[in-house]
Formats: sequence, structure tokens, C-alpha cells
Amino acid sequence: MLVVHHLNNSRSQRVLWLLEELALPYEIKRYQRDAETNLAPPELEAVHPLGKSPVLGDGTRTVIESGAIIDYLLRHHGGGKLLPATGSDEYEDYLQWLHYAEGSAMLPLMLKMYTSRLADGGAGLQPRINDELNRHLGYLNRALEGTDWFVGNAFSGADVQLSFVVEIAPLLHTLDPFPNLAAFRDRIHARPAYKLALARGGEYAFGPG
Repeated sequence: MLVVHHLNNSRSQRVLWLLEELALPYEIKRYQRDAETNLAPPELEAVHPLGKSPVLGDGTRTVIESGAIIDYLLRHHGGGKLLPATGSDEYEDYLQWLHYAEGSAMLPLMLKMYTSRLADGGAGLQPRINDELNRHLGYLNRALEGTDWFVGNAFSGADVQLSFVVEIAPLLHTLDPFPNLAAFRDRIHARPAYKLALARGGEYAFGPG
């Protein structure tokens, strides 16, 4: 049985969504953020030393990192769904987007979040952070020009991985200049499997509001 160590209001929600898209059976082990610090509870450190979520358990194997989990599930349990053929141009695009989401796109968003907690809001850094946010969101917006999904206009694991970027971007910055991203967010929120994952996963502050 696949087990998702699921933290409320976290990236692990997209793993639940993928499992619903694949119609795979899975178990959820729930963890709640601290009400004051918003940090994950120490119980997650018993699952993996980093104490982060998501963590996927599959028998004796433990997989961390959202991108690695998505790729693992598609390769080992996806039955060919949501994954381009290995060696194809689309597969190379899929890998690039899968890594780009957390490797590049999330960095300015995280900087925005952390600097906002400083007494002065990190005022000296804000122009550079905002420039980077506009650069990355603009890049994503252009990639969706004339298409619904990021890889060959077919829904894939890359879209699942990129979903978190477009869900938190309007909370920390804005999506107003990026209509293709706003439409992408609406499309993912409308998917039946996304709604099923929300119902099963519980508290998630970044979904449809």
C-alpha cells in the first residue's frame, strides 16, 4: 500500500491529487502544523530526518521531494499515464518542467515569504525579488500561450508539480499580468481528481477560494 505522509497546507496535497488522477489506492498519515510557528511537527522526523512533507512510503522504500515522488509514482505505478514516452522530445520537456518548479520558480516565492516576516519586510530586497518573480511567472505564462498544459498540450505530472507555484503566487505576488497562469490554475482546480484530493486531504489554504 502506498502511504503519503501528509502535512496540512503543504506541497503534499499535489501528491494526493496525482494519486487520485491515477486512481491508485493509498493511505494518508496526517500531520498538523504548529498553530504558532506554522512548522511541521517533530513526528515527521521519525519518517525522514529532514522532517518535511511530502514523504511517500512504498513497501520498504521511502521517497522524498515532490518532483521525485511524482516521477516515481508515474514510472512505477502510473501504467503509462501522465508521462511522455522515454526518449521523446516531450519527455525531455517533462523532466525540465519537473525540476524547474522547485529548482527555480519557487526560490523567489520563498524569498518573498520569508522577507515579509522581517520587521521592514525586507524592503531593500523587494525590488530584486519582484523582478525575479515577474521573470519566472512571465516565463511560465508565455509557455502556456495557445496551450492548456505545459508538455505537448497534454496533462502530465509536470502540471501537477507546477501547480503549487501558481497556487501560492497570487498570495505572495500577483497573477494579474499573467492570464495564462490564472487560467491554468482554474483548469487544475476544476479537475475531478483535484476535488477528490481536496476532500480527502483536508485543510489546504491554497486551493479554490
